[in-house]
Amino acid sequence: MVEPSSSQQAFQAETPAQKRALSYSNTIHQLFTSVMQQKLPADRIIGEYFRLHKKHGSKDRRVIRESLFALFRWWGWIKQVHTSGQQDSSWFASLAIVAELEGHKWSQFSEAWREFANQSERFNLSAAAQTLSSVTDKCQYLQQQLKQASLTETQLLPDWFWQVTNVEQSQQLAIVEAMCSRPPIWGRAQTLSQQQLINSLLKDDVEAIASEFFDDAVSLGLKSINLNAISAYQRGELEIQDLGSQVIGQICQPQADENWWDTCSGAGGKTLQLRSLMLKKNPASIGSIISSDIRRKPLEELIKRAKRAGFNGISVAPWKSDALPVKAESFDGVLVDAPCSCTGTWRRNPDMRWLDNKDVVLAKHELQLDILTRSAKAVKPKGKLVYATCSLSPIENEQVVNAFLAANPEFELQTLQHPFTQEAVTMLTVWPQEANTDGMFVAKMLKR
Repeated sequence: MVEPSSSQQAFQAETPAQKRALSYSNTIHQLFTSVMQQKLPADRIIGEYFRLHKKHGSKDRRVIRESLFALFRWWGWIKQVHTSGQQDSSWFASLAIVAELEGHKWSQFSEAWREFANQSERFNLSAAAQTLSSVTDKCQYLQQQLKQASLTETQLLPDWFWQVTNVEQSQQLAIVEAMCSRPPIWGRAQTLSQQQLINSLLKDDVEAIASEFFDDAVSLGLKSINLNAISAYQRGELEIQDLGSQVIGQICQPQADENWWDTCSGAGGKTLQLRSLMLKKNPASIGSIISSDIRRKPLEELIKRAKRAGFNGISVAPWKSDALPVKAESFDGVLVDAPCSCTGTWRRNPDMRWLDNKDVVLAKHELQLDILTRSAKAVKPKGKLVYATCSLSPIENEQVVNAFLAANPEFELQTLQHPFTQEAVTMLTVWPQEANTDGMFVAKMLKR
């Protein structure tokens, strides 16, 4: 454990639980401050910290990690509590509050944090007598605890988010509710049937639940999983992919004999999904996928993942310049999963909603349109062009597609059926509350 800093010495620890609570507090404060000052993802900061501090056991890691991410999840309220930036009574109050809001099991530590906070005349925190189930319940309870604060549910997302999204007022609370809950780990049966994968996972004591929407998707729940200890993952039979992300491959609907180009593939999650869908249509599929990215390391990772799954028909073509890395008008389908603000992934990365600002949405429109326009040149007549982002803003979504269509009349939008709501749409936005997923956008066009 990390020793308490000098700023903590005024708080006298009289019990072993209080001593550990002080030590946890010091570590969490260091990590929180690093994230806010360096403007780097919390996952990266905490991953590097645990790599350098291997003395932390699994319980230590859980307390530290979940407390840190809880602070970001509820920061829209907590920032009205902890205004000094120091490890004072307001910091301990913040730790106690988020532990209660999330129902953390380490009550001996949250009680110690509450006791330290109550040493100040400013705070007189008490534990909730009832379960706080909804965001509204939590807002009302916390308002009673903190008379000096002025809390609303929409504060849990930054003001600029509401400015760059078209969210009806009747849906705002549902979005906040989803964004302030942890999403499950979603997996995809890559080379097995859904039931075969579920049976295989049970042998490794991993309980999976079949998705009601896709016949190859499974929910692995909320608990952390050591993937390298799961046989199905080692054999390439399981891939981790959020259900919202899986929507994109399902919309692409690649046929067994088609040739596809994944233009911004990253490490290839959607490339693998496309190939899996091809092979499930026909195990003797002669189709192929070329994957491109401006970064070489993700493409190297893709090749490893494809080899693990035993997939053929996948190759890579890095973007080296503005010129197409593939032959023009030669693909049945082109997928453009464009770089974006990633507002749809805020459930998994709650820190990013406070590290970013409106510019992260406004700055990428031209880049997205440029990538889509250049990538479209690879679509052959009667071919398909799919544009996707993990953004929830029409600035990065509908506006990009509309600008592209205005300049490229040979493409026309296709009507899609929303997999979760069954609504017929031409541009599909997956909202996190619809099926317990990340947020996602996808549009499908046909070249005349």
